[in-house]
Amino acid sequence: MLSLKPSLSKGYELKSLEKFITQFEGKTISVALHDLETGKELYINADVMMHPASTMKVPVMMEVFRQTQAGLLSLDDRLEIYNSFTSIADGSTFTLEEADDSELMLYQRIGETETIRELTRLMIVRSSNLASNLLMDKVTTARVDAVVKEYRIADMHIIRELEDKKALSLNLNNATSARSSTRMLKLIAEGKVVSQHACEEMIRILLGQEFNESIPALLPADVKVAHKTGWSGKFFHDIGIVYPPNRKPYILSLFTYGFPGNDASQAHNCMAEASKIIYKELVENIG
Repeated sequence: MLSLKPSLSKGYELKSLEKFITQFEGKTISVALHDLETGKELYINADVMMHPASTMKVPVMMEVFRQTQAGLLSLDDRLEIYNSFTSIADGSTFTLEEADDSELMLYQRIGETETIRELTRLMIVRSSNLASNLLMDKVTTARVDAVVKEYRIADMHIIRELEDKKALSLNLNNATSARSSTRMLKLIAEGKVVSQHACEEMIRILLGQEFNESIPALLPADVKVAHKTGWSGKFFHDIGIVYPPNRKPYILSLFTYGFPGNDASQAHNCMAEASKIIYKELVENIG
């Protein structure tokens, strides 16, 4: 693992956050913060490339809305629900395991159909792997990667669908960083992806996130967070747009590696505390 190398910009220092992070020996914790209220930024290990886990579902959503805007599909179009996908490793087929997914109802509906709108919602708020792969089959993985490049989001690569284990074994993997994730969400927060209306719809979906153990967990109840979590093995992430009352939002991406995969609470607690520290110093000026 890389050692902690804080990179601070625009005079913004969060010494309490740096001190907090240094206690996690043997772990990599990446922080990328951009405050739309003040323009302040903070980057700690922000360029470490990691497996994005389910945070990669946000660019899938971006491409869905791009194709909707282009008239290539409608959110009300219905897709067949199936569980057979093609590996980029050798063209063989693979299926998703219910045990590895956080949304199970779609597996009971194989052969039925569902709207692109609902599949997109399930992909984000319940992190449905099955919904994600169905959507990636529809819009194509190549186009998801292309939309990232078109918006000049550096260091984000989407090359395969979820649970393509043959590809993973060959190190054919999606990759991103905390900095690139914050860049992506900043564009959405500013209404610069596809259209203002599309961004508002994407934010509305992200606000419905049902897994709230990390960035939102220790924030005041009146703070809204439009976010997407991700977990795979020893990778635990949360990326979001944080909306404190009576001010512009800030964008925060927290990536972690090295916490035990069989005890998610340790990673969640770390990210929740980091988020709380940032909120107190950024919004309440306590620190």
